[in-house]
Amino acid sequence: MSKTIAQIRPAETGKAVVEVEGLSRTFDVSRPWLNRVLERDTRHFLRAVQDVSFEIARGETFALVGESGSGKSTVAKMVVGLLPPSRGAIRIDGLDMQSAQQAHAMRSLRRRIQMIFQDPFASLNPRWRVGRIIAEPIRAFSLEPDGKALERRVGELLSLVGLDPRDAKKYPHEFSGGQRQRICIARALASKPEFLVCDEPTSALDVSVQAQILNLMRDLQDEFALTYLFISHDLAVVRHMATRIGVMYLGRLVEVADAEALFRTPRHPYTRMLLDAVPDLAMTGTSRKQVEGEIPNPISPPPGCAFHPRCPLANDRCRSEQPQALAAGDAVVRCHAVEEGRG
Repeated sequence: MSKTIAQIRPAETGKAVVEVEGLSRTFDVSRPWLNRVLERDTRHFLRAVQDVSFEIARGETFALVGESGSGKSTVAKMVVGLLPPSRGAIRIDGLDMQSAQQAHAMRSLRRRIQMIFQDPFASLNPRWRVGRIIAEPIRAFSLEPDGKALERRVGELLSLVGLDPRDAKKYPHEFSGGQRQRICIARALASKPEFLVCDEPTSALDVSVQAQILNLMRDLQDEFALTYLFISHDLAVVRHMATRIGVMYLGRLVEVADAEALFRTPRHPYTRMLLDAVPDLAMTGTSRKQVEGEIPNPISPPPGCAFHPRCPLANDRCRSEQPQALAAGDAVVRCHAVEEGRG
């Protein structure tokens, strides 16, 4: 029985707090008008995200994975409102993020949405002390009545993420990478959010520090019932964090499944390729297929299924027809090979 990605419901029984439907984003990457006229060139468009739909239940972690250039970070920026979508809808707690009629309600909703960025140093103002950085969201949303309460709250947040309250007087450059990411997490928690978008939060950190940050994020999720949209290209990290996983390729969701089911029985050939690239530390001797090729140019993507130039199961239908989302066991997949049983 066929179904669309939009019809996939969260594994949790709770109501979906985030609903993304038919989300697309196109960038105009054309040269300036005069250059196009003189050189008789046409306009060029980069389709970074195409028809992406998913839901996230309250308290769960939904992860988006894929190679660099697959559109994960663009989705993250659209969900938090840093980029407007070209098409599609984003609803958080039932409020349409693009609706002008709900602008007043959106102002109160924005306090409950925060983002943790990939590079902790680039996302912190180097001229501000850590205390001021963490206090800024509290001041912006008027969450504390006076200066003493604000200072006390900043100290509590630093302690919560494993730092010393006295660190509030230091500057970002005085901390290690892992400590700076803890500061970013403290700042994100300052406004008492319910939904966090985490864009590659550990990719710039050492492996040992990654584990500390991930465990901290899991503990905070349990303590404050946080909902995560987790962006990563590292499947080992995703396996530790995610409840459900969406696999993206060239701007499209090609597979969505529960985390356990996806690692146990991956359906899409691209998902299998990503899993084969994870180091086999247990040395099981399982046959693995080497990653081949690169993501095509999104300005001029291949016809049909975008993955067919790299897919060992591709046939003529894959080269000419765009696959639709279909239920396949525990997953929903866009793949002609899975639909026809060629996988």
